[in-house]
Amino acid sequence: MSIRDERKQQSRQALLDAALRLSTSGRSFSSISLREVAREVGLVPTAFYRHFQDMDELGQELVDQVALYLKTVLHQLGQGLAHPDAKAETSMELFFEAIDLNTQPWIFMIAERWGGSEVVRRAIAREIEFLNSDLANDLQKFEIVQNFHQADDLKMLSNILINLCFTWAMSWISLGRQYSGMELELQKLVLKKQSITQIRLIFKGILNWNTTEA
Repeated sequence: MSIRDERKQQSRQALLDAALRLSTSGRSFSSISLREVAREVGLVPTAFYRHFQDMDELGQELVDQVALYLKTVLHQLGQGLAHPDAKAETSMELFFEAIDLNTQPWIFMIAERWGGSEVVRRAIAREIEFLNSDLANDLQKFEIVQNFHQADDLKMLSNILINLCFTWAMSWISLGRQYSGMELELQKLVLKKQSITQIRLIFKGILNWNTTEA
């Protein structure tokens, strides 16, 4: 890659980062203008068009990047949850640590999933479907789901887990906004315990799942 191409890629990524930052600071993506995003990274508005046709195109690529990050986190979580008795607690610790390290992707996906931009909503719906399929593929490799004989059953399970992940992430982030100090740590412990209990309940049900009866 030439220096010119590298700089162009850096500017493009800077615009994506700026849009993510603005849309997770109490604003919705649909309320952010092209001019604001360009100004955030020190570019004139006309320079924006060297990278994206419009905000819709930027939004679609932003969803792609965020979903790729979430896919990595969900893959790691799925690896641990396949052994719920032994690894559920460790898996959830790592999951919440990942949220603390990078909250913006979660805030963006949760808020914009039902947000004002139709283009972004459709892109998120598409990516969540991909996340469902990827997680189902991960889970089918483990012995714990060997009594799942229908692909739709695995997709249903992965959908439940992904929606739970969004709920856990939203609750975890909200705790940091509501509490501080020792009270925050106490509330975090409560949420961790609840999440582990939910996982164990789900996987106890999996062991007794019967597609025919369902």
